[in-house]
This record gives sequence, C-alpha cells and structure tokens, in this order.
Amino acid sequence: MNQNQNQNPMTIQNPKPPGEPQVKGPEMNDRDRLNDILALEKYLTDSFNVSAREASHPALHQDIMTILNETHQCQYELFEVMFRNGYYKLEAAQQTELDQAYQQFSGYSSQFPYPATSLQ
Repeated sequence: MNQNQNQNPMTIQNPKPPGEPQVKGPEMNDRDRLNDILALEKYLTDSFNVSAREASHPALHQDIMTILNETHQCQYELFEVMFRNGYYKLEAAQQTELDQAYQQFSGYSSQFPYPATSLQ
C-alpha cells in the first residue's frame, strides 16, 4: 500500500528512512539520538536566555548573546534534519482557520503599549 494513502491530505511530512522498524525496540536509534540532542539544545537555549537577562557586564552579555544565537541556530537545523527524515509532521491550516485567528488577534493591537503599524 502506498504510504501517502494513509495520510491526511493536509499533512506535510517527509517519508521516514528506509529500514526503520515499525515497532520501536529498547535500543537507541537515530531518532532517539536526535531527540536527545534536540532536548539538550532546548535546555541550553532556555539556560542562555536566563544568563543573557542576568549578565551584568556588557562584554559577557554580548558573548552570551552570540552563544544563544548559535544555539538557537543549531536547534533549528536539528529540527530541519528531523523533519527531512520524517520524524516530524506539520498540519496545513485551512484558510478559514487562518482568517479566524487573524480576526481574533488583530483586535489585540489596541492593547499594545506602542502605536501599531499596519499588519498587512
């Protein structure tokens, strides 16, 4: 059976690597390793965010910001690798859902502390 026949047409997903078992065993596989590294990257970005907020010296703050940006970039690239390997899938939104969310949140701009620029 074609793998795409079981998918929702609104699902955006790459195929999983060939040879990946259908049932996960106790051993670590590539997906487990990538998930472990991704969790570490998320932890690091959270920690560097706190460090950047609390750095008291300008040079230290700048160094932490550089590392923070690099860590965010690593996390994004790791997610891209996982998506390309079929470990993540995305659901496309219907235009009506997008319009509804836009209507819901566009009214919040009056609560912003600064004048809103055009959202268009």
